Amino acid sequence: MKLLKKNQVIIYVIAIMLMTAGYLNYTTNQEGSSVQTSMQMEASDDMQLAEVGDARLVNSDEIVGGDTTETNTVNMTDNQTAQTTTDDRTENTISQTAQTSSDTNKEDYFVKSKLERDTMYSQMIETYEKVLNSNHSLETQKQSATEEITKINEIKNSIMICENLIQTKGFQNSIIFVNGESISIIVGVQEIKQEEVAQIQNIIAREMKAEIENIHIATK
Repeated sequence: MKLLKKNQVIIYVIAIMLMTAGYLNYTTNQEGSSVQTSMQMEASDDMQLAEVGDARLVNSDEIVGGDTTETNTVNMTDNQTAQTTTDDRTENTISQTAQTSSDTNKEDYFVKSKLERDTMYSQMIETYEKVLNSNHSLETQKQSATEEITKINEIKNSIMICENLIQTKGFQNSIIFVNGESISIIVGVQEIKQEEVAQIQNIIAREMKAEIENIHIATK
């Protein structure tokens, strides 16, 4: 009877130990599951935040990159346009300057040539007048000097008339040189038409009593 009671006590103790071990195992599993679930949730949240962060960063880069590329393209286009405009303006300025310089040189040539021609006629007249005013000059010399002065004045007047008439034909610059029977005229154009040549020849032939074959026309 005592043995039976002793065995029952042992069984009760073992049962209590098993129940305690089971309870502890259950509790441990629950805590482990909670910890694991919590860790998984934290990891999942971190991944989501990382994904959101990455998405924002990528979008930001794409936006910035896109804007930069577009801005750079616009800036390059603007710079190229500005450079092209500047080059065109520079080329136009150079062309205009060259044209102005060429026109100025032509104008200077005709002004200078006419001045030299008129100075030559003035010096010739002055020389003949000295002969007229000299007490040592013969009457034949004085008569010859008078004729030469008259001839020079007639040539000067004829030249002036011809150059004015030629100007009415559209030639702003022209100059006439007379050397005996030969008459040369230079007009300030690069090209001249045949009918314009004929007009100039007719003016000179009529006003200066010259033959057509003795009239020579050149351009400058």
